[in-house]
Amino acid sequence: MQHYPIFLDLKGRDVALGGGEETALAKLRLLMKTEARLHVFSPAPCPELVQLADEGRLRLVRRAMAPGDADGMALVYAATEDDAEDARIGAIGRAAGALVNLVDNLQASDFITPAIVDRDPVTVAIGTEGAAPVLARAIKADLEERLPAQLGMLARLGKGFRHHADALPFGRRRRDFWSEFYFAEGPRAAGHGEGAVREALHALLARHKQAETRAGHVAFVGAGPGDPELLTLKARRLLHEADVVVHDRLVPGPILELARREALLIAAGKEGFGPSTPQSEINAMITEHARQGAQVVRLKGGDPSVFGRLDEETEALDEAGVAWSVVPGITAASAAAASLGRSLTRRGRNTELRLITGHDMDGFAEADWRALSRPGTVAGIYMGKRAARFIQGRLIMVGADPATPVTVVANASRPDQRCTGTVLGRLAEEMRAAAPEGPALLLLGLAPREAARSALRQEEAAL
Repeated sequence: MQHYPIFLDLKGRDVALGGGEETALAKLRLLMKTEARLHVFSPAPCPELVQLADEGRLRLVRRAMAPGDADGMALVYAATEDDAEDARIGAIGRAAGALVNLVDNLQASDFITPAIVDRDPVTVAIGTEGAAPVLARAIKADLEERLPAQLGMLARLGKGFRHHADALPFGRRRRDFWSEFYFAEGPRAAGHGEGAVREALHALLARHKQAETRAGHVAFVGAGPGDPELLTLKARRLLHEADVVVHDRLVPGPILELARREALLIAAGKEGFGPSTPQSEINAMITEHARQGAQVVRLKGGDPSVFGRLDEETEALDEAGVAWSVVPGITAASAAAASLGRSLTRRGRNTELRLITGHDMDGFAEADWRALSRPGTVAGIYMGKRAARFIQGRLIMVGADPATPVTVVANASRPDQRCTGTVLGRLAEEMRAAAPEGPALLLLGLAPREAARSALRQEEAAL
């Protein structure tokens, strides 16, 4: 992120703008919504600028900006539609210590003005660092449709009511009050005018003062394979509401960024054959936070019920008398198969699907190798990177065909996803050569789609 987003307080401050045509007017339309004192310098101002000056909405100086004109200015805009003149104005502004914006010249500007959705006092700013103005305008148009016109009124009345709401304890109680106002009671009352909204605020506050403190709760949430767009709507809502998020190492940054900014994020990683947070510590951690009244999200990669140690943690919560719930997520086997364009089950090929792990608490995990070696078997093997040679040896030892297709999908659904197609007889060698980074899942019995089509064509030709 090159440009750091901030909202600058311009109340009572001076802003200078050099230019007198349509480009200058476009900037002034937004600046005039602020409480800044505006100074426009133009030797030949357009009639609209003259009218604005006559109305007292800005100070118009009928000459080009000169050294000293930017002294004391918070911002200086150069909008003359002449590159050389804009550069000269920019130099004057910087010499005076002001932040400078040269319109349509990103590289020479100290700051940029984003696309704005205005629901005063609610302001949504959309910036693309100059890379895609068309995209910013499209997002702005979408938000304009989504955000109700009365949103600004609700925010204004809510702002004036904040000192009353301070009677509620800081933290969850106060957040629950404001959440119910902005997303339920406020919008319902807004259609009846400001008086109805004020009444709703007082009634809601009285109810929240009498309400008991909300009990702590733990939600076991599936983060899916890594793509934030694969999260369920419920998962996103719980992340937004959470006080504490205890997450696995497999959960990527873009998903963690969806958590409420004030939430406490705690990494509780586990890694096969590597450093891990003891399960007892995780159990104690989520229990203690919930006992203190926190809304806890235990965020697990994939689906919590698939090799996620869900039962161990829910049993600990049951013993402590803490309420919990489970929100499923897309498991890695589904995401990996989707990346290949293949089905995990198919009539005439396999009537069952096996999900196994490459290792457990005691090391490499044993499985029903004979069942897995049968022709047509499909299995998703989790945590199988380091166990590849062990799995290969066990299967071939009980008679599995070395030509059985195996696909290794690393970082399924993520931008750095990699798919490596091989066969059982070369699995360990291919895995060592590919050296996939990040979580990898082995799909036993499935080849990438094109490889599968090629094999089918060969079989048909042989017939």
